Amino acid sequence: MRKALVVGINYYAAIGSLRGCVQDAQSVSALLSRNADASPNFGTRTLVANDASSAISRQRLKEAIRELFQNDSEIALLFFAGHGFIEATGGYLCGSDSVSGDDGLALSELMTLANRSPAKNRIILLDSCYSGIAGATPLNQNVAEVAEGVSILSASGPNEGAMEDSSGGVFTNLLLDALGGAAANLLGDVTPGSVYAHIDQSLGTWSQRPVFKTNVKSFVSLRRCEPPLQQSELRLISTFFPAESYEYRLDPSFEPTDASADAENCAAFALLQKYNRVNLLVPIGAPHMWHAAMESKAVRLTALGEHYRRLSAAGLI
Repeated sequence: MRKALVVGINYYAAIGSLRGCVQDAQSVSALLSRNADASPNFGTRTLVANDASSAISRQRLKEAIRELFQNDSEIALLFFAGHGFIEATGGYLCGSDSVSGDDGLALSELMTLANRSPAKNRIILLDSCYSGIAGATPLNQNVAEVAEGVSILSASGPNEGAMEDSSGGVFTNLLLDALGGAAANLLGDVTPGSVYAHIDQSLGTWSQRPVFKTNVKSFVSLRRCEPPLQQSELRLISTFFPAESYEYRLDPSFEPTDASADAENCAAFALLQKYNRVNLLVPIGAPHMWHAAMESKAVRLTALGEHYRRLSAAGLI
């Protein structure tokens, strides 16, 4: 069972309302609910506050989070977009009824619910100001208390705001890109680590900086995207390259347009070209794969290709 609670709060009764949080939450919910092939992914519950009639109070927010983390699901994921607040006692997620900021849901309460949850994997995604303080200990903000199985990805550091632009939260826009496939590996899996890497690389030195805290033995897949190679094709890499540093020799019979073309070699060449397009291998001493075949050159694996060769040889893909 994979559960996701997605919260977006635009409406605030006493502090400044926001513009893009509801749309951000709806977009995240839509992506999480289905994989790229339309197969079911997360069972999502979406809470949004556009106006007074749909306001989300601190108490309602806490109860929804409590329910998310209360059972032993495979993954329990929280996404929150809205106001955040920080003071000497810690950070807060502000409900629609927040007046002073420190009357919001304390991040320490959120972390207690997540750390004590029986869910195997607890993932917290926060697009709110000062959210980088999540998981910090009360006496030392440089030390995190994150239980095994918990990952936190926040939009900004503990002393930074989380920016919005005309299309929504800057962090959430990059999160959506990542879930949509920009952070997928060659198997099509998007993990918390790859999401962070994508967001981190996309924000400049002077921009808000995402914060990632995790205590896991292995990353889970948040969403499956269309892979550039089928797994059956990727597994063959260790057949073409049975050992590290192995060089696979080509000749003109691999090129379909040549008079000496061989059907079996041409089929192998088509797959090798796919490997080349996703940076798994490169031709040796030739600018392109066609030249390598016509000039009877060899191809070798890149560092990424060696990684997947080892996975294939070990039966891990």
